[in-house]
Amino acid sequence: MLLAALPATAALRFEAHLSGLDAQQQAFTQTVLTTAEQRLPPLVRAQLDGPVPVRWVDDLPAGVAGRATGDGRVLLARRLLQQSDQALALRTLLHEVIHLYDRLGPPPALRWRCASRVQVQGLVGLPAVCRGQGERQRRLSDDPRLLDLAGWPERVGTRGQREQHNAQTLRAPDSYELDSPAEFVAVNAEYFLLDAEYACRRPALHAYFTAQFAGWAPPTASCAQRYPYLNAGANAEQSLLGWLDPERVYAVHYLLAEPNDDWASRWGHSMLRLVVCAPGRKRGPDCLLDVEQHLVLSFRAFVDDVQLSHWDGLVGSYPSRLFLLPLSQVVDEYTKLELRALRSVPLRFDRAQIAGVVRQAAQLHWSYDGRYYFIGNNCAVETLKLLRTGSNSAALRDLDSQTPIGLLQVLEARGLADTSVLSDPSLALRQGYRFDSYAERYQQLFAPLREQLGLPAADVAGWLDLSASRRRDWFAGADLRASAALLLLEQAALRRQLLQVQERIKLQYLQGDGPAAMQQAGDLVASLLQERGFLSRPADLVSAGYGLPQPAEWQDLAARSEAQQQRLIGLSGSLDALLPSLLPAAERAELDAAQANLQQLLARIRQQRQHSSGD
Repeated sequence: MLLAALPATAALRFEAHLSGLDAQQQAFTQTVLTTAEQRLPPLVRAQLDGPVPVRWVDDLPAGVAGRATGDGRVLLARRLLQQSDQALALRTLLHEVIHLYDRLGPPPALRWRCASRVQVQGLVGLPAVCRGQGERQRRLSDDPRLLDLAGWPERVGTRGQREQHNAQTLRAPDSYELDSPAEFVAVNAEYFLLDAEYACRRPALHAYFTAQFAGWAPPTASCAQRYPYLNAGANAEQSLLGWLDPERVYAVHYLLAEPNDDWASRWGHSMLRLVVCAPGRKRGPDCLLDVEQHLVLSFRAFVDDVQLSHWDGLVGSYPSRLFLLPLSQVVDEYTKLELRALRSVPLRFDRAQIAGVVRQAAQLHWSYDGRYYFIGNNCAVETLKLLRTGSNSAALRDLDSQTPIGLLQVLEARGLADTSVLSDPSLALRQGYRFDSYAERYQQLFAPLREQLGLPAADVAGWLDLSASRRRDWFAGADLRASAALLLLEQAALRRQLLQVQERIKLQYLQGDGPAAMQQAGDLVASLLQERGFLSRPADLVSAGYGLPQPAEWQDLAARSEAQQQRLIGLSGSLDALLPSLLPAAERAELDAAQANLQQLLARIRQQRQHSSGD
């Protein structure tokens, strides 16, 4: 058998089996092996201390391009040779060599070493997983840090067990990486070694491999300094495509929506707040004033069937996605609509940890497609995993919590959450560390109104439950101050009524028991629900590349997101126009009466102001 050993520049030596190959095929083989040796990190070549036989074979399964054997050989599918596919042959060879490097036990044909210190072409040191003289380095695919980044995080409540399913399925460079941690390492090592954009598309993993290879990395492209994201809270006047610059993020807060009586919300909701500085402002405490720039990272169950089912939430029937939303929208959503207060607690992270959380959030926004469980993988669990992976804080590595309030408590106990900002409630409100529920404001408005006007309800909830015509009976006795308070309560009553109507209509449509007009509007409602899906899966709007979208993909992303937004706006407008015909006569009359109440109160306030000014 004819063997060709390439000149060794390090300990690793490829030995090609050239028997039966013509001159062109031998040259092809030599080129692939030489290029692979040049591409491999010096540390890998040093650790694979010995010959690595490489041969072309015909008996690999269909779809398999290469295989690393237990005795240290690399087998390559002969079809790559016959097709002269040099790029795929090189990628396959590097993939299989990384498998050899990663494996726990030393193949008999190879000599492995993991000295406490070695020097290879000027690089000093070994991966942190090496332990000492004569000890085989631990596999990269077993490294907890790699598993966190790759998408096999710890399963909460199991003290170290890993998730069996990798949910970072979107915008993967090769779906084969999801088969196992070992395949993830091999696939991503290919891209680390061969794709100059890998550092831009998967920056955290690029940093990980660079550290594992003793600070060595191949040449990389120049990366953009900002990350694109879809603003799921954008209105018709705002662009769906937003930009997140880690250098403008001053701080990360743990944002807790306090519990209410609803079954799915009784433990609160965990989110993260990014304190983003206004353009041109120097990063510092004054950035807390730039509330209009702040963003919220919120894992939510994307519910395209509108109605939350307790059972579906328990068995993971809902997709879990990471939404990036304006803080102002989140505050309005919880304080005005759900009548829940928010606590915004600063986390004690350094600059590198803040940047890491921002980077991980951007990565998950484009790649994560998990399953939402009320117990086991809820918002608190997802938020903890984001914090742990993004910050790489030692204080988070063995942290375990399954409830939003519990997570805040353990973050405080570990010294990561500064809850002292909440000690003075009024100061916390003024400084933006707390956002009070409008239920509290409404009750504060209602109490003096009840005493002054003798309103026929014990509390604000009872007042809002009255019919619009019944509430109107008490307007005549209100002075200017009382009229203004009644106007705010009337606006709250109308918002609540509209939300109840929308939920009931959608539920009737889905159950197929709505009025005839609802069934005629079925296609419109179904399209609206379907079109909303892209807001939770931004990856659907990018057809090229993998990982974080790069500048070459931004123009297409902007055009497609704008087109989708316009379509969504059109569908929503059509449904709004159709809404009156979907309501029973009594419900239409009640909405009309509520609108009339608002107009009457506004007119009354104008008259009272004119009278008080003497005009």
